[in-house]
Amino acid sequence: MINVTTRSGQGMTTPTGSITSSYGSFGTSNVGFNLGYGGHNWGNFISVNGLNSGRFLDPPEFTVIHAKGNEENAFDRVDYQISTRDSLHLNLGFTRSWFQTPNSIDNLHLGMTDPLGNALPETDQRSQIKTFNIAPSWTRLLSNTSAFNFGAFVRRDEYNYYPSDNAFADLGPIQQETVSQYRTLTNAGLRSDFSYVKGMHNLKIGATYQQTFLAEQDNLGIVDSGVNAPCLAANGSPVPWFADPGLNNPENCAGGSSSNALYPTPFVANAGFNPQLGCYDLTRPTPSAADGCVGSTSSLFTFRGHTDVKELALYVQDAITKGNWIFNVGLRGDFYNGLSVHREPEPRVGIAYNIKPSNTVLRISYARVLETPFNENLVLSATGCNYSVIADLVPCVPAAFNPGWRNEFHAGIQQAFGKYLVFSGEYIWKYTHNAYDFSVLGATPITFPIEWHNSKIPGFAGRISVPNFHGFTAQTVFSSVAARFFPPQIGGLGVTVGQSGLPFRIDHDEKFNQTTHLQYQPWQRGPWFGFNWRYDSGQVAGAVPFAVTATTPVDLTGLTADEQMQAGLFCGGQLPTLSTKLTTCAPSQYGSTLIKVPAPGTENDDHNPPRIAPRHLFDMAIGDDNLFHGDKYRWSAQITAINVTNKVALYNFLSTFSGTHYVTPRTVTMQVGFNF
Repeated sequence: MINVTTRSGQGMTTPTGSITSSYGSFGTSNVGFNLGYGGHNWGNFISVNGLNSGRFLDPPEFTVIHAKGNEENAFDRVDYQISTRDSLHLNLGFTRSWFQTPNSIDNLHLGMTDPLGNALPETDQRSQIKTFNIAPSWTRLLSNTSAFNFGAFVRRDEYNYYPSDNAFADLGPIQQETVSQYRTLTNAGLRSDFSYVKGMHNLKIGATYQQTFLAEQDNLGIVDSGVNAPCLAANGSPVPWFADPGLNNPENCAGGSSSNALYPTPFVANAGFNPQLGCYDLTRPTPSAADGCVGSTSSLFTFRGHTDVKELALYVQDAITKGNWIFNVGLRGDFYNGLSVHREPEPRVGIAYNIKPSNTVLRISYARVLETPFNENLVLSATGCNYSVIADLVPCVPAAFNPGWRNEFHAGIQQAFGKYLVFSGEYIWKYTHNAYDFSVLGATPITFPIEWHNSKIPGFAGRISVPNFHGFTAQTVFSSVAARFFPPQIGGLGVTVGQSGLPFRIDHDEKFNQTTHLQYQPWQRGPWFGFNWRYDSGQVAGAVPFAVTATTPVDLTGLTADEQMQAGLFCGGQLPTLSTKLTTCAPSQYGSTLIKVPAPGTENDDHNPPRIAPRHLFDMAIGDDNLFHGDKYRWSAQITAINVTNKVALYNFLSTFSGTHYVTPRTVTMQVGFNF
């Protein structure tokens, strides 16, 4: 039995550490420091770093708008060996980040005014996240073949989302509300395990109990006057609120009478008007007391939610080695008690065989896995349908969020070709009942868990590596994943697709991607040169217009001019501009430079959805890890260039989970370091 501790200062009787600093494009700066020091029986390792950037998150435009952010991290590891058999460990961590939600050109509100006629400023949505983690543990070596571990942990995440100071500035093409949010997640628990290693057996028995305390506080108000208008024009379009209180009621929409002479044009009552929703319409000048509104002005709707999720996991596993065979067998039991209650037995089995003459390892495995709901906004997503204000603004499916269960299979091979090449690959099947995904609220970073009837996610992954050969190393990793989900949606806030029952693919689905890294160091204590090549065949895109038939014009009115430009759409030789967007286009002339749009009549959400266009991205780096050939003190330096060709490409477009994001433009960073 070997007791291993990583990143520890124990045994470092001389202080050992490093200091690094970097600066690059978009004003991105980074400073990091780590230090390890200790004695024979104790040690302390601390690591601190900070980041500040003008492009903290990937924006929806290739040009960066409103994307500043910073992050600070601190980690401390304390170790104390009480005796040859007993040792104590303590992990402490703290992270803080503050960042702006990147804006599109639409969010600049060029030439727009608020309901009071004032110039509308650009959207200014921001987030702050604070996290701390405390995890003490005790290790007891019972004998040369067995050990016992016992630990506790507590982690707290605190998330603040701040809307624009001017509520109407949050209005956008995909956002009709101003929203603020404060939520916390506190996860606390105990864990324990017993390990036994002897002969052919490597046995472990363990248990983990944890409670997750969720508290959610949300405020929202309507900033789009057309969302809940009481009146409709003759063509069916919503009529914004008027200063006259008489138009607050659909019954008073008919114009042209002496009692309503200010509005001579007759309007039609909106049958879908929700009087309660009108109480939180910030564009409404005078809410009606008859509708149950409190106060003389519209206010924000407030949601408060909390729950305590309890989880207990018990497991036993054994790795059995017999000749060229390795058998991994285990059984896990999960007891979940949250907004719903679920019990799940989870057997696991794996078999590997080493064919030594050919340097081949074959493996296959099966696991039953419990898939619990995501905790982010869990209470709001599960109970939001109980509030008509929320249900009218964000369509939802009421449910208690029952955990899902997954049958997961892996089959793989590892093959060595002499000393110069190693290949490892596997095929994966994941079949999940009650499958979870995310939806997003407008242009905010606020996400909700949603639950689908089932999902099927097959795919493969592989790695090819070349060990050091006269200073040259190489590695290629590649993968493919088919992420197919099947309606109906059975729970959650935000109905993202239709409920036809036909399968569809979420935006994680991608036919092929690969990353190749090459590095060459001519001599052992000299500089090194690195090169990266990344290829992506393209993930599934969001709501991209397509031609239904070869003769039916493509309707482009559902996208703003800016969204058409983001998607790289064109109609023959005509390109959209901010002042003139495309409205319709003949299928033979329609296309995109950034998205692969299905040919006329071939679009299928399962087998042929719109996808981001394939892209190749290249990165380069040069550095020296010991500039002055020191032994005790070493200086290092490197220059890294990302997307050296300045390729304009999308990660995704109008994703239901994360919106639209461009890849990083050409970015150059210089880093220096001092190691002691």
